This record gives sequence, C-alpha cells and structure tokens, in this order.
Amino acid sequence: MRNFDLAPLYRSAIGFDRLAQLLNEQRADAQPSYPPYNIELVSDDKYRIVMALAGFSREEIDIITERDSLHITGRKQKDGVERTFLHRGIAARDFEQRFQLANHVKVTGATFENGMLTIDLVREVPEALKPRKIEIESGAGNTVSALEQRQAA
Repeated sequence: MRNFDLAPLYRSAIGFDRLAQLLNEQRADAQPSYPPYNIELVSDDKYRIVMALAGFSREEIDIITERDSLHITGRKQKDGVERTFLHRGIAARDFEQRFQLANHVKVTGATFENGMLTIDLVREVPEALKPRKIEIESGAGNTVSALEQRQAA
C-alpha cells in the first residue's frame, strides 16, 4: 500500500522528475529517529531546524551544505573512562542526519546552546525568478481610434 504510481505526474507535468525522485528516496530510506529534531516555519521564507544533542560539545558537531542538501554529523569523542551503566537513557552516539533543501534555500546561521543545535535557513529567490507584471501596451488598432476621436472633436 506504500507504492506510488507517478505516471500521471510524468504525463502532465514537466520538470517534476526531481520531486518524484525525492519521493522514491524518502520511501526507500527510512529517516533515523536519532537525534530528535524539529523543523519550524518561522515566516513565509524562513525556517529553523532544532536538534536535541545532549552530551555533545560544539567541537563534535559538523554542519556542511552542498548544493541542495544539508548534512549534520556528530562524532562523540571517547573520554577513555570505563563506566558501568545500570540504565543508559542518554544515547550520545555518533549520528549523521541529511536534509534535502528546496531550490534557493540557504543556511544563514547555526547556534549551539544548552545541548540544542539551532540552524536557521532562508529561501532567497533571485529577482529574475520572482513573478513580475507585464504591462500591456496599446497596439496599432488603438492609434486609429485615437485619430478618429480627435477628428470628431
């Protein structure tokens, strides 16, 4: 029941093959649940990813953007102390998390405070790609009617 037939999309839409590819990849690769994170819509073109990274320090986290993807990696440094846990509820294990970014979405900054990593993103659409209104100029037929109006007056 989790199979999608994307044939109608290919028949009626041009240039959406990348969207279909993303849907297939998401279905094939189950997103890991560690570390937990939120994705917030801050305003129309601003987003925020907040990740809970208990036990990590700033030096153990890498954030890399490449074209249309955001890659966050955490490599926990071993402290060399042997511990015996009666209960281990704080995972603090290595992780890799990838996010696909839409066109023109850029990372504007990242902060790490109290075990929470916050990554701010913004969609910056270039002026050339923004909608613009086309003014309609009067054609040759309108000049004839303007001459007729002048003669009638």
